[in-house]
Amino acid sequence: MTDTAFSTVTDLRDGFASGTLSPIAVMDRYLEQVVAHDEKLHAFVTVYADDARMAAEAAEKAQKAGHRIGPLHGVPIAMKDIVDMEGRVTTGGSLPWSDRISPITATLVERLVAAGMIVIGKTHTVEFAMGGWGTNQHMGTPWNPWDADVHRTPGGSSAGSGVSVAAGMAPCAIGTDTGGSVRLPAAWCGLVGLKTTIGRISTHGVLPLASTLDTPGPMCRTVEDAALIYNAMQGPDPKDYHTKGVDFEDPLPQMRRGVAGLRLARMGDREREIVDAEVLAAYDASLETLAGQGAEIVDVSLPGRFTGLGAITGKIIGAEGYLFVGDRVDDLSLQIDEDVRPRIWIGKEMSAREYLEILQQREAIKGAYDEALAGIDAYLTPTTATPAIPLTEVDQDETPATFTRVVNLLDRCALSIPNGMTAGGLPTSLQIMCGAYDEATALRIGWAFEQVSDWVNRVPAAYAG
Repeated sequence: MTDTAFSTVTDLRDGFASGTLSPIAVMDRYLEQVVAHDEKLHAFVTVYADDARMAAEAAEKAQKAGHRIGPLHGVPIAMKDIVDMEGRVTTGGSLPWSDRISPITATLVERLVAAGMIVIGKTHTVEFAMGGWGTNQHMGTPWNPWDADVHRTPGGSSAGSGVSVAAGMAPCAIGTDTGGSVRLPAAWCGLVGLKTTIGRISTHGVLPLASTLDTPGPMCRTVEDAALIYNAMQGPDPKDYHTKGVDFEDPLPQMRRGVAGLRLARMGDREREIVDAEVLAAYDASLETLAGQGAEIVDVSLPGRFTGLGAITGKIIGAEGYLFVGDRVDDLSLQIDEDVRPRIWIGKEMSAREYLEILQQREAIKGAYDEALAGIDAYLTPTTATPAIPLTEVDQDETPATFTRVVNLLDRCALSIPNGMTAGGLPTSLQIMCGAYDEATALRIGWAFEQVSDWVNRVPAAYAG
């Protein structure tokens, strides 16, 4: 793309380093997109325009003087509004928290800023990050930019993050994923989204939903972009016990090794039954593409259907979510999203015994899946069963996270990548699920697929140029 609003992080990094791109001009272009389109798209809760431009000016001066402070110096990034930045408002998508001032700065923000990145603003989320459709009754639902006429699901809970990148208002954004909240908006907004293994990236300073499952991750245009942002955030943090013993592992050295010889499992007939025809066609074409690159596509027998496993994930989220925000959802005087309240109330009547039994059940399921997937490098599914749907068709009693929640339950990682377009011009997406702490393989498979497809170059026409 000649329009820098749709540049990749990699291109911006290289352009700033060589002096062919100006951090100030690039930042101004993103801010232009925000002014032109965010009134409709509603991606941002707040934009730090003055501060972001000041930081871009500082980056340009520093780089002209030969003082790059990090590998991503000057690259803008949007931040989901559950990530604390000291002294700034973090609402968690909740109207009653509209004046909640962050007491600390999240470790992941500190690391991204240390790499030179500039936070352009905070993006809208489902209230308390509890929902996959991307809706928010009181603070507004972002508009999926792939349909300029019909308000469609942006994907949640990191809805604004997905919309901001898809519409060229930021080159990348941070989301969080407890049951699919990075991958769902990535899928429906035509982006790459990386769901990391718990402990890879510190959650210190991120408002919790379910600490057993919460994982931050990047949403970008390309697989390499995702790897770069992931590298900038990952690593042990003494403020987050989940990260203890999880060493930094750079996926870049093996990312370009291709997929020849890898064993990739396809989903069975029971899972295929629930997938939209166009999404299924794109999925099957993706399998053929990877097979053509030398991967071995195999069948495996799994110990359970994804739909049932997703319900178990939902119980864990409800129980732990009630710990963190139960007092707020119980207070009927507060303006809490009425679609979110029942999801949190799942934990209200749950006994300690029931919760611990669910955790025991989870460990047994993980063991069974580890056995079934032994010797398999990745298990492939569509990320979502359908393309983005009109908001008028959303059933809030259902979840679009059929294929994503399982990954969190199993403590695995996954990459979502664009793999097609419907006849109506909506993105479809492929999910690459790999073992725990094997982000490098997921990124390697995604990169190989990306090299022989043109989906990465497609952007929503209504917001380009």
